[in-house]
Amino acid sequence: MKKTSTRLADGREIIYYDLRDDAVREAPDERPLDRTATASEIRYDPLLSEWTAVTAHRQGRTYHPPADACPLCPTSGGRLSEIPEADYDVAVFENRFPSFTGGPGPEAADAPPGLFAHRPGAGRCEVVCFTSDHGASFASLTDAQARLVLDAWTDRTAELSQLPGVEQVFCFENRGEEIGVTLQHPHGQIYAYPFTTPRTARMLDSVAGHAARTGGRNLFDDVLAAELADGRRVVAEGEYWVAFVPHAAHWPYEVHLYPRRRVPDLLALSEEAREEFPGIYLEVLRRFDRVFGPDEPPTPYIAAWHQAPFTSSRYGQRHGQDGGAAAAGRPGAAVTREDFALHLELFTIRRTSGKLKFLAGSESGMNVFINDVPPESAAERLREVASD
Repeated sequence: MKKTSTRLADGREIIYYDLRDDAVREAPDERPLDRTATASEIRYDPLLSEWTAVTAHRQGRTYHPPADACPLCPTSGGRLSEIPEADYDVAVFENRFPSFTGGPGPEAADAPPGLFAHRPGAGRCEVVCFTSDHGASFASLTDAQARLVLDAWTDRTAELSQLPGVEQVFCFENRGEEIGVTLQHPHGQIYAYPFTTPRTARMLDSVAGHAARTGGRNLFDDVLAAELADGRRVVAEGEYWVAFVPHAAHWPYEVHLYPRRRVPDLLALSEEAREEFPGIYLEVLRRFDRVFGPDEPPTPYIAAWHQAPFTSSRYGQRHGQDGGAAAAGRPGAAVTREDFALHLELFTIRRTSGKLKFLAGSESGMNVFINDVPPESAAERLREVASD
């Protein structure tokens, strides 16, 4: 892999990741762009103990441009885009309309007794273009291309984790208009958050509670072992990875992909796991596109990497909030980064042909999911559509 970093006309960084070592990336950005003016604020919700980002500048972001005006396609024939080069393998650049941006700042708390805490939304948001081919998808990539994307995710995780104020790095892909995607070019995003996300915080509490109840056992290890032992929800497996539909899946078709050896983040994956990843992940994505039948449009999905926070006040504390440990008077266990398990969660909001799973009253109002597709049935269907 060859990495080349340069700047766009407004000062944002763009990084090219190439399969060829002799690739040259020197094309200038000829657009007459002004310097970006963005500001992000995060506000604390004292009832839910979580942060919300407020980003008024994102109202003006690009929305469903025609294919011949796609900002993620290479620059060609006088049509200037976010990618100055005439072609690329993988390109990553700072989002022009970021949800998190800049460095950390002081926290303030308004209203007595200081309930309305807020501070700058420090961090960085990046766009990851998987290929220069506008009509492609992640599922259509070759193994070598998918491995290059994995290497790019890993490299960006390493660099973004070093930024001041960044606590957690999240690599993800939204695919399909039904999901809310406004640019159809195959791409994903990376968010560098200035806090530990609520979903990860709940996982850490669950890990601590499980360790307290079981004498130090790891929850992620036990879940993976239990799914393998049960077998009914296992979709695909290799020497280094396992893909399964979770026992309590929230979504109609949902697959979790775990490395067999627990690691906290992408940086800690072994070379063997990196080599095997493209084959198993591409197979699962291709099954997603076949699950509703041969004449159906591409399946909309979200693919989300869960990585351990890099710096967090949660590590080293005692936890007992989960699973009744506190109520029983038992102290929780200390949580470390190594207790977390890197994994990818892939799910679609399509529940059957022509029908979507909407987050209605129970899901949106109470965060209680109701799944119309039994996880065992979903896993069986995903096995049925395996590649020949």
